[in-house]
Amino acid sequence: MGPRQRRARSRRLAVVAATVAVSAALVSGPGFAAGAGAVVAEPPAPTPTAPAVGTPSAPAPVPTVPAAVPTVPAVPEPSTVPPPAPAVATPSAPAPAETVPAAVPTVPAVPEPSTAPPPAPAVATPSAPAPAPTAPAGAPTVPAVPEPSTVPPPDPAVGTPSPGARPAFGAYLDYGARGVAGMALLSEWLGGAELRVGHTYLPGDRWSNIEGRVGFLDVWADWRKEKDDRMLVLNVPMLERNEEGVPDHEVRKLLRQGAAGQFGHHFSALAERLVGLRVPDTVIVLGWEMNGTTYTHRCGPDPEAWKTYWNRIVSAMRAVPGQGFTFDFTPNRGRDAVPWTHCYPGDDTVDIVGMDSYDQPAGLSFDEQVREPYGLQDHVDFAKSHGKPISYPEWGLFRNGDNPAYMRRMLAWMDEHQPLYNTLTDYCPHGVWQCSHNPKASEVYRAVLSGRPDGPVTGPTTPTPTTPAPTTAAPTPPTPPHPPKEPTTPPASRPPASCPPLDLGWIEHWLGRRICVRLDRWSPQR
Repeated sequence: MGPRQRRARSRRLAVVAATVAVSAALVSGPGFAAGAGAVVAEPPAPTPTAPAVGTPSAPAPVPTVPAAVPTVPAVPEPSTVPPPAPAVATPSAPAPAETVPAAVPTVPAVPEPSTAPPPAPAVATPSAPAPAPTAPAGAPTVPAVPEPSTVPPPDPAVGTPSPGARPAFGAYLDYGARGVAGMALLSEWLGGAELRVGHTYLPGDRWSNIEGRVGFLDVWADWRKEKDDRMLVLNVPMLERNEEGVPDHEVRKLLRQGAAGQFGHHFSALAERLVGLRVPDTVIVLGWEMNGTTYTHRCGPDPEAWKTYWNRIVSAMRAVPGQGFTFDFTPNRGRDAVPWTHCYPGDDTVDIVGMDSYDQPAGLSFDEQVREPYGLQDHVDFAKSHGKPISYPEWGLFRNGDNPAYMRRMLAWMDEHQPLYNTLTDYCPHGVWQCSHNPKASEVYRAVLSGRPDGPVTGPTTPTPTTPAPTTAAPTPPTPPHPPKEPTTPPASRPPASCPPLDLGWIEHWLGRRICVRLDRWSPQR
């Protein structure tokens, strides 16, 4: 090759070398001069920008740092700008190897926190949720605290006495105005004890009286309204001619007529009468002692018809606007003519499970009255299993005469089992105030209940009387401070020695007196 050609080739190589050097200098970035190792000041941390999503762009140049100088990664401030989409690398001309030391680490990219709002908690009423503040990615979420409920707790069962409360008590003294006047006198005899329960009966002779004839209930309604915490208990017959000894076949027919709805209007009229007298919360003792044989409204001739009839009566009375009646299912204690559980009409139409419990039959101890089938314990257990309070609308002395042990035990039983109410039948032979035949039992009743208030129990079950009777003096039969007039059922006179009484069971109870046979009628001396 000639010299001219060599010189031309050399010039071309020089141009190419210069071009490569200039390219290398441009690629190496601002930190170095071309071919030099001089260090320049670090640039400030770059502020990330959000490039258009999906548009590839060249990555930001990474400053080169000598191997001996550690790089402190800059922590970016939280930003509300959404994080950039990952950049797609664009191929570029590689830099010369000697310009980037191998030991220099690169600053890792710190992801920006997400600005997506956390999910709003569910609320009862749909509404647009307020925007939630931005939280750093990975920060724990605080669970929503539910608002306290504004729904009030359910009320306790209506009619259930509060724990530790004295049973409300009273007495049946007379069906009319004389009975109302006697309530204050009996309270006075008991040292001011409050009688909260008034008890009366509707006559069962004809339908017009069962409907509550005008003027009959007014005096009791007035007594009830004098104090808010008083209770009016009303015995309501289910059929007319209720104490006329109607035979079973006729009772069966009447019960089936009642079950078919033929007598409902009489009880609607009674309900309207009570609401009109402003005593809509009266306790209705409907068809009492239905398991016996005394009354026409007895259950035995047709228990299924009786239950259907009871339900119709309750439905008719509850349909009257303004009523708030409480219905008391009250059999006799014991089996009697039919087990009283066979007559139970169902929980929907019964509010109280009561029991009439007199001291009978003769010779039966109180413990036996508790344990006998369908007795006091079965009564308490049955009511509890059905979620009902108990009551004793009628109780008192009877076949065992002046029995202080019965009186003491019955009062203690009621303090223990907390009936909603109890009312002593206070005429002979059952009573203690209007009947002078029972002085020992009368003393017990008066001692236990004297001065007793209703309200929380603060002492023992059977309280110490406020004014105890002297123990040194012989007790005298109590007498009312102002003796009432003759009771509704006249006291039974004691038969003479020559006239022994006959035990006629329910017939004697129905007649209200004992029957005797005079032996001296056939005496040889006559």
